[in-house]
Amino acid sequence: MTRPLSVAVAGLGTVGGGVLKLLRDNADIVAARAGRPIAVTAVSARDRSKDRGVPVSGLRWYEDPVALAGDPAVDVIVELIGGSEGPAKALVEAAISAGKPVVTANKALLAVHGAELAAAAEARGVTLAFEAAVAGGIPAIKAIREGLAGNRISRIAGILNGTCNYILTQMRERGREFADVLADAQKLGYAESDPSFDVDGIDAAHKLAILAALAFGRPVAFDQVYVEGIRRISALDIAFATELGYRIKLLGLASQTDAGIETRVHPCMVPQTAPIARVDGVFNAVVAEGDFVGRIMLEGRGAGAGPTASAVVADLIDLARDRKTPVWGAAAEALSAVPSVPMSAHVGPYYMRLMVVDRPGVIADVTAALRDQGISLESMLQRGRSPGEAVPVVLVTHETKESAMRDAVARIAALGTVMEEPALIRIEAG
Repeated sequence: MTRPLSVAVAGLGTVGGGVLKLLRDNADIVAARAGRPIAVTAVSARDRSKDRGVPVSGLRWYEDPVALAGDPAVDVIVELIGGSEGPAKALVEAAISAGKPVVTANKALLAVHGAELAAAAEARGVTLAFEAAVAGGIPAIKAIREGLAGNRISRIAGILNGTCNYILTQMRERGREFADVLADAQKLGYAESDPSFDVDGIDAAHKLAILAALAFGRPVAFDQVYVEGIRRISALDIAFATELGYRIKLLGLASQTDAGIETRVHPCMVPQTAPIARVDGVFNAVVAEGDFVGRIMLEGRGAGAGPTASAVVADLIDLARDRKTPVWGAAAEALSAVPSVPMSAHVGPYYMRLMVVDRPGVIADVTAALRDQGISLESMLQRGRSPGEAVPVVLVTHETKESAMRDAVARIAALGTVMEEPALIRIEAG
């Protein structure tokens, strides 16, 4: 029998435990598909005494995860520590330097340091695999990098954070405000005690930066992604979205334009009829548009022990079979230097909700601010009258430039009859 592939796992949290369980429970299937057994032989984690639901006796245990890279009996390093700096980065760098292939689920590390790590892996001739870094068990990386390799991809759209999707789904279905649903999500374990990375869009932006690099064949550029989270989404906006025929989703969007690559993460109104609008709860989805394949959509669980472990083991099977693909789909010299397009240049339709004092002349002042920026209205909603009190007014624009919309919003917000910061949500086709 062919010698087993010897694997070291750094980090035995939810995903690490899931990888051990999958490799043991499905050992026969994995060996058949890999052409040889895959065995975890060494691990590193902070607490040896913790019950992880799978036996770890008999495995070599390292207090320092970086030391795994120096173990001569280890063929592959699996990094599941997380974080863009610290021991995760040190371990991946040490493994590449030692000539050992790396499998990681670390989207932050790849988004921030992916260009330099890819260059190091290419120079050393080792694989850096990361199917688990984006969308959990959905094979989004393989689909874009390998399945669509013959296409020019024009656009990527995705629901890339299950926590945000769960919160927005609950807000819509139960008519509750963001803070209340977030508290419930934390109790259920869907949101961290500090939810900032999720609800402020950073997690989704890490994943989008990776997808954009693969889709458009250029080095990863996380610092060029526009990021906006969901904290300001209200139950009122969700109700108006439903009335207008939309659902609100936090989307990651990347597109190729004549000016360059546009990458952005923000709440969007998408038509209720769009397939991505019906992806609810903790599920993720990735949509890709290619010149020959057309539009495809992948949907599934974007996190959790099972789905993420599934993606990690898929990469291990590729390594066992000696299947190799450049990190970003092409060698470094073949990557493009297409520039990033600033968010201010984005063009599209917008939803804007105002809370205004109900008195004559208010709407005229608002529409004058829009007119002066060359913004035309598609529709306007005002429900009920309450003279002298604050009432909501909803405006939907035709396509306009982001910079013009921001200037108009700033002028409108300064009106004495506007009682709070205008709510602005971009409208997307889905």
